[in-house]
Amino acid sequence: MSNYPLSYKLSWLPRFLKPSLGGDGSGFAAPAATLIDPPQTQTVRLAFIGDISAVANRAAPECDPALAALLGSADLVVGNCESPIVARPSAVVGTRLGTHHAMTERFLADALAAVGIARDKLVLSLANNHVLDQGVAGFEETVAALKRLGIRTIGTAVDGPVQRHVVGPLAIGFAAFTLWRNADEAEFRARVSMGGDPGQWPRGAVADVDLVCAVPHWDWEFRHFPRPATRALARRLADHGVRLIAGHHAHVVQPVERIGDTLAAYGLGDFLGTAFARQPWPGRIGSILVADVSTDAGSRGAIAAYRVHFFMRFAKGGHERLVPAEVLDGVMKRRAAARLGAIFPGQQG
Repeated sequence: MSNYPLSYKLSWLPRFLKPSLGGDGSGFAAPAATLIDPPQTQTVRLAFIGDISAVANRAAPECDPALAALLGSADLVVGNCESPIVARPSAVVGTRLGTHHAMTERFLADALAAVGIARDKLVLSLANNHVLDQGVAGFEETVAALKRLGIRTIGTAVDGPVQRHVVGPLAIGFAAFTLWRNADEAEFRARVSMGGDPGQWPRGAVADVDLVCAVPHWDWEFRHFPRPATRALARRLADHGVRLIAGHHAHVVQPVERIGDTLAAYGLGDFLGTAFARQPWPGRIGSILVADVSTDAGSRGAIAAYRVHFFMRFAKGGHERLVPAEVLDGVMKRRAAARLGAIFPGQQG
């Protein structure tokens, strides 16, 4: 049913147990934070978070006030809804084992309140491999639940490969897609965007927007450096006018790359744990990409500044506690600093 190659499937458990720093780490010269000169006077703030799931959380997480304030400062928060939202799972055994994802509407609402994200300022992508884990009925229930909560969505096939949302004075076109699926191809493609090739987007798909932003569910899991094919796709997106890329699926933090005037954050890691309640520590490092986008007449839609904020997720009595990386101490501080230093050498800023 899935479209994963055999080598990927065989490597999943070893890489989950020990996330890899292998691969090509060359050419990632973009720092984790920068101000583009000259500074812009008027901007809209976007915050991108990683995968959201209830697999590691029976209750809403605890969130450090500094992280909640950071998310609350954004004009729009964009994340990936990794778990279908259902009242009762239909895939009961898989859900208990953690191979099939599910969360309740109440859990999501409580989690958003706990981390300081207002529902009317949130956009969630449904373009991921787990979105049909509870079947077609579960997908439809998810769409209905998000509509009730007042949360905007991207990544659905019915709305096309690029979906337009207004943020203050800016119109942003979101191209959310997944390269991976866990369900029958026909059922999946009928509902979820797999339109990762910008050369096949309909003419006019990116018309009348100030910024085109890709939200891809791509690459291989538990690897800190993206594969050459992933980087090639990022360059193709940039060649077709995408100026901001915020990726998911790796479940670990991946580097940032500048491709001309395009900013590509390959993988933000998990926002709420998606791969079993007990996860090796490198997979507990997450990130929030904050991008200030210019609304000035001469540079409208350009990225004026950005910063990647790192945090750690700690398991605590059936839920997670989110803590900024800069307040860690002891062994965990040294471990996290060494891992981030390998991904962003000398550039944590």
